[in-house]
Amino acid sequence: MAGSAESGSRSGDDDLVIERHGPVGWLIFNRPHAGNAMNAAMLTNLEVAWRELDADPEVRVIVNTGTGRAFQTGLDMVELARDPEALREQSRRTKRAELRLTAWHNRVWKPVIAAVNGVCAGGGLHFVADADIVIAAADATFLDPHVSVGQVTAFEAIGLIRKMPVEAVMRMALVGRYERIDAERAYQLGMISQIVDPPGALRAAAQELAEQIAKNSPAAMAATKRALWGALELGLTDACRAGAQELVSLWGHPDQEEGPLAFAEKREARWSEPGGSPTG
Repeated sequence: MAGSAESGSRSGDDDLVIERHGPVGWLIFNRPHAGNAMNAAMLTNLEVAWRELDADPEVRVIVNTGTGRAFQTGLDMVELARDPEALREQSRRTKRAELRLTAWHNRVWKPVIAAVNGVCAGGGLHFVADADIVIAAADATFLDPHVSVGQVTAFEAIGLIRKMPVEAVMRMALVGRYERIDAERAYQLGMISQIVDPPGALRAAAQELAEQIAKNSPAAMAATKRALWGALELGLTDACRAGAQELVSLWGHPDQEEGPLAFAEKREARWSEPGGSPTG
């Protein structure tokens, strides 16, 4: 993965690619020959990439997708076996529940859309469970083969239980590689919120959705995201109290005056970044 790129261009030709298109930053898995499975380089670069996009004031929304026929298929155990130190580090992070794979793991408070372009399997489900919004191509499929290869399903399924009926997650976890969930069934179960057909229109649909989201106040969206994700960690009363603190934190913010004014004047709002500077 290379460094920064100008708006509308690619960054890097490696296992992980960053693109910027207007207010939308794209984080793209780019190992199509390996089902976009995560090797040592990608494991390292994911944390860097999330933080780079989160810190970029021009990026309002982040889209995560894959190149080729797969979205993401988990760890590349063949390559990781050749890099014992990388495998040990990933094992340490797993044992301590200190993963740094997804936006949620890295405390990214910008909106994140997962655009699932094909097969999403095993560890790839991290990125579905931890996204704010998930859309999928009509030919996308989802499966969790962990138990079929003698491994335990934990993090990914625990994350999905926050979004989906428990039995649907249990079935996927226990049936393993012997059953796949197609896009229509994933939509019915609440795993995804939109099916894109034809599949080739997925990136355009994700860009359009991201641009709609990007029209909103970055400060208000960050506080909203913290409040809603925080609610999953707490009981109802504590979640409401924590949410109230996020709500109050925006009192007096320039966006609270700018929003109604822009509406009244029938124009696009000129939002401020969370720090308070106008973004135009």
